[in-house]
Amino acid sequence: MAESWFALLNAEVGTSVWATRAEARADVIRFIEVEYNRTRLRKHPEFGYLTPLETRARLRHDFTPAA
Repeated sequence: MAESWFALLNAEVGTSVWATRAEARADVIRFIEVEYNRTRLRKHPEFGYLTPLETRARLRHDFTPAA
């Protein structure tokens, strides 16, 4: 799994050249939080083919105490 993740990261942002380490870090974090977590579907029926962000929102909603 780790090899697959790093191959995807390398394909998306690995060809960039940044002026500073902070810029590189910000670009990787942006990729993970904006593109990867919000658009990638979890390709398994157990997860309902949702994105990780949608999965977390549903879990939060399911565990919210009833009023």
